[in-house]
Amino acid sequence: MECFVINSFIRNNMSIINCKSFFGCNGFKRIFSLLVGGFIALMLTTAVNAKTLRMAYDADPVSLDPHEQLSGGTLQLSHMIFDPLLRWNQDLGFDPRLAEKWERVDEKTVRFHLRKGVKFHSGNEMTALDVRWTFDRLKKSPDFKGIFAPFESLNVVNKHTIELITKEPYPLVLHTATYIFPMDRKFYDGYDAKGRSKDAIVKHGDAFASFNASGTGPYIITKREQGVRVDFRRFADYWDKQSPGNVDQIVFTPIKEDPTRVAALLSGDVDFIAPVPPADLTRIDRDANVDLVTMSGTRIITFQLNQKRRPELKDKRVRQAIVYAVNNVGIVKKIMRGFGTAAAQQSPKGYLGYDPSLKPRYDLAKAKRLMKEAGYENGFSATMMAPNNRYVNDDKIAEAVVAMLAKIKIKISLKTMPKAQYWPKFDERAADIMMIGWHSDTEDSSNFTEFLLHTPDESTGYGQYNSGNYSNARVDKLVVLNQKETDPTKRKAMLQEIERILHDEAAFVPLHWQDRAWAARKGVDIAPILNVMNFPYLGDLKMN
Repeated sequence: MECFVINSFIRNNMSIINCKSFFGCNGFKRIFSLLVGGFIALMLTTAVNAKTLRMAYDADPVSLDPHEQLSGGTLQLSHMIFDPLLRWNQDLGFDPRLAEKWERVDEKTVRFHLRKGVKFHSGNEMTALDVRWTFDRLKKSPDFKGIFAPFESLNVVNKHTIELITKEPYPLVLHTATYIFPMDRKFYDGYDAKGRSKDAIVKHGDAFASFNASGTGPYIITKREQGVRVDFRRFADYWDKQSPGNVDQIVFTPIKEDPTRVAALLSGDVDFIAPVPPADLTRIDRDANVDLVTMSGTRIITFQLNQKRRPELKDKRVRQAIVYAVNNVGIVKKIMRGFGTAAAQQSPKGYLGYDPSLKPRYDLAKAKRLMKEAGYENGFSATMMAPNNRYVNDDKIAEAVVAMLAKIKIKISLKTMPKAQYWPKFDERAADIMMIGWHSDTEDSSNFTEFLLHTPDESTGYGQYNSGNYSNARVDKLVVLNQKETDPTKRKAMLQEIERILHDEAAFVPLHWQDRAWAARKGVDIAPILNVMNFPYLGDLKMN
């Protein structure tokens, strides 16, 4: 490579070589030596300053389409190759990104002023038309349209100004704007080589947007082999010239096995890993060459009970028995090594809907009494599915729950699998009991119920991840009502009522809120780019 560049340098400077008769042979040699020496020094300096981050997560994203699947992995990737209108900061406030400022126009309208001169990776300029195109696509996405159900429209005021208009006064406009990662409408226009529309959203499918991307983000994907490796290169025309980030390339390797991922960091094979398994927290914390960063988490880990597949699960007493039989405090203590908080509801402490009166309720004797009252003293058989590389210790947790349910004579047939295979099965509702974890990306209690426990509704997108087919008319009504309520006291009462109904009806099996942990070698300054949402802002990462 260096020889090629130097040869190019010589070819491009033949006019200097041809001037040797003017300077004389010795003079020419001195000048040419200085030029070549300076050029080589410049090349070496550039090579030394170039930073490559080698990182390993437990899994890689299943698609490049930011609207195909509502998941943490999708949103993590979106913050690398796209950019949102605004994003969360570590204090749970909002920082401007592609929208440099905003103001409320009236009770239903918020106006956003877009940055000028922002380029997509294709070279196309980002304008308000791209934002509107993205908004319209989000409203069609099976996974995202539930988030945008309260919105009436996005109005283009001019080339760099838009307005988000809600159907009713809505308290979460800015929260929702963090989901809007403008896409390059010209790049996704037309048809691919197979004659399919490039803007099509196909879950777990072979769509153009699943394998091709043009965003405004700090990185461009240069190579991708699903389940093996993803290579990123910093976008030369990235708009944020104030970013402290100095990482030019990223090599992302998914490593599912916890011990292998930790060993790769400690041996120096990778620079940054996530998540850090609870069993290795102390070991990593004691290593002088590694920095560990931990945060209390707000992601709830649960099991959903499919009432359509198993008639036994329609009986509230059976569902309650299952909840009483699961020792989630013990799971946190033994499997999570204390790196989590046992839950009795969806909303973590600090969220508006959190009800402090709801406590974990392991009681095996009561679970057996409820099974007897329901007429299932001799138990029944059921199937269960869980991922084995999506949540911390997910497969081990599933195995523990299987053993706990055996004590009330529910015989479980368990299958665990990588998340790339798990999510299609989840969408099929392919088992009687299925694991699902959820972090509210709006940092609001309502988001949990909108997606996990509202009656499934394809038209609105509510209940998109309700594999248990739980349905309660009062809960559905409260979900809609709380979205219109701008009085925090009244809204809090609604959200807490939802939590109490779900608790009393054992609508799901609450396990715990999963804490977060990341680790990096010394010199990789990860602390400033991490947050409780688990969206590392890698574009701002500094490496020494």
